Amino acid sequence: MEDRTVTTPADARTAALNESGERTVIELRNINKKFGDEVVLNNLNLKIKDKEFITFLGPSGCGKTTMLRIIAGFLEADSGQVIFEGKDISDLPPHKRQVNTIFQRYQLFPHLNVYENVAFGLRNRRMKEKDISQKVEEMLDLVNLRGFQRRDIASLSGGQQQRVAIARALAVDPQVLLLDEPLAALDLKLRKDMQVELKNIQKRLGITFVFVTHDQQEALSMSDTVVVMNEGEIQQIGSPEDIYNEPKNAFVADFIGESNILDGVMLDDFKAKFSGAVFQCLDKGFAVNESVDIVIRPEDVDVVPVEQGEITGVITSNTFKGIHFEMIVDIQNFKWMIQTTDYYPVGSTIGIEIEPDAIHVMKKSKYSGMFGDYSTFSDEMEHLSDITEEEDA
Repeated sequence: MEDRTVTTPADARTAALNESGERTVIELRNINKKFGDEVVLNNLNLKIKDKEFITFLGPSGCGKTTMLRIIAGFLEADSGQVIFEGKDISDLPPHKRQVNTIFQRYQLFPHLNVYENVAFGLRNRRMKEKDISQKVEEMLDLVNLRGFQRRDIASLSGGQQQRVAIARALAVDPQVLLLDEPLAALDLKLRKDMQVELKNIQKRLGITFVFVTHDQQEALSMSDTVVVMNEGEIQQIGSPEDIYNEPKNAFVADFIGESNILDGVMLDDFKAKFSGAVFQCLDKGFAVNESVDIVIRPEDVDVVPVEQGEITGVITSNTFKGIHFEMIVDIQNFKWMIQTTDYYPVGSTIGIEIEPDAIHVMKKSKYSGMFGDYSTFSDEMEHLSDITEEEDA
């Protein structure tokens, strides 16, 4: 797994190729930000590669939007540097940075039609009218709004307004596009359609997209790289596959999908003990008898007859989810979530097998013991949590 955090300041030529031959377009060095007594960003370091789709993912209040606004120049860090292609732009105003921003509320001009909204930045650059017309047409084609030039903004749907905002932001040829929860106001189907659309646009244009969201599915499906944040700090940086399959701590494991997070002990390399049994795993490098956190995804548990199980449990609830059943299972007074395509009635005892590659071992962290037990889990609670996130975003 690639470690992309920065530990020491480099000189002003960090736009040169890195070890893997990829160019760094933005580097954040030792960024700190407080609002009053609240620490919003704590000594944050990050490199963003050229032509990368990178997503800042985390709960409301974790600092992801603040970091985006510092990159854009709308906020000034209390300390640290924003480096763009090797040059410190920390004191550069937003309009002089080679970035553009799309906000959750699109901030279109209601008194201007679609054409004039897209042309706005081009007129500020005093382009010739012929060139403006050509560029506007090109951008509207890109976002599938050909023929919408003379439409009033108020007559457009939410998805169409978002496409206009994208066209306007891209018309001025930014090297980096910053997107602050731009899909949050759309309904679910349109949101999924626009996820695909944005990724396709980014690939076609070959520019860097820096995306902010609290939606895990959105981050995993769209991104080349995901930066998981909490409490003003980066918890993990990696590909969507790395983030999901190899979480670094209990917060990441819980925030990205569903996870059973258990107390365990590493007896030796490749041998872990948890839930009263010893399991073979693929992890090594821990001290003998070191206390650890064990992560097991619900879909990675095999349900078997009781006599064949490495451990056993009693089903306390079972919910049909369409393509699978989602069971809460009591195993030694710890509630697991298990997903299976077979039905088992509530109250029955089941056997459980877990393959070595389904067991992920993590170092203990400040988040240990905070997540992973489904004693209080319910669909209603999950739905209320989602509503709270939307309202706080």
